[in-house]
Amino acid sequence: MFDVKDTDFFELDEDDFDTVLADDIAFSGKISFTKPFMIKGTVSGEIEATSDLVVDSKAEVKADIVARRVLVRGTVEGDITASKLVFVTAEGSITGDITAPQVVLEPGSSFTGRCVMTK
Repeated sequence: MFDVKDTDFFELDEDDFDTVLADDIAFSGKISFTKPFMIKGTVSGEIEATSDLVVDSKAEVKADIVARRVLVRGTVEGDITASKLVFVTAEGSITGDITAPQVVLEPGSSFTGRCVMTK
């Protein structure tokens, strides 16, 4: 279909993550991390990372996000700034601005906001 760099990111399984915020957890505040992180539950606040973030299919995030790569399968309300890639799957939804060198919106995904592709 199309070639996306960093495809290893999409092959990560839940077991590949050091930290997973489970689907029965609601967290409010600031999250900072340096290793890949998966959100399956609900987060509100702020997310800052030097690593990768996956917002899983039933996750709800109301936060501004700064990370290396961000994969959105669930719902994000807030701005996303990525140093490499933002990928929104067909079931993913973003309401907010995206800033990244590479942005992929799969057919069926939802995006409301501005997109700035950096070099």
